[in-house]
Amino acid sequence: MEVLHKIIDSKNFQVGGGAAAALSGAMAAGMAAMVARLSVKKGYGLPGETYRQLTDELDAMARTLTEGAARDEEAFVGLMKAMKMPLETQEEVSRKEAAVEAGSIAASEVPLANGRLCREVLLKVAVLEGRSNPRAATDLLIAKKLAAIGLEGCLLNVEANLPAIHNEAVLKKFMDAVASLRE
Repeated sequence: MEVLHKIIDSKNFQVGGGAAAALSGAMAAGMAAMVARLSVKKGYGLPGETYRQLTDELDAMARTLTEGAARDEEAFVGLMKAMKMPLETQEEVSRKEAAVEAGSIAASEVPLANGRLCREVLLKVAVLEGRSNPRAATDLLIAKKLAAIGLEGCLLNVEANLPAIHNEAVLKKFMDAVASLRE
């Protein structure tokens, strides 16, 4: 919850959209897990074991995405340190450029991993749609919307870091991954 408190603190400039997107995905996973748990013994179209498996998988995703929010903050802090490096000599300029590119790669890898998990949450929500406790239909719809927002937020954060990546192969890898996750 420390990351959540940092996100809602307007004076904190280290935690931003990437962490918020990951937490959106975590909330989605938690909500979907709750819906699956509420559907286990009711016979809503899937075997009880499937609901239990979905619950376990979604609970694990919620934990991983919560941790991913903290990793996003760490990656951003690392990038900001690189951006504050001195530029007085040509050697310092070269070191800073390399550090900013490395920081941008790290700051892209984290939201990309979080985005992949948000996509997985969306797929699991789709399994539950129409096959879960109808009293929790609104919760499932909220989970779907939170996961979609989480996914898009993560992808936007990847794209925000791409201009500082000059390695064409690495850049293409990120661009292809983003395009694939948007399909």
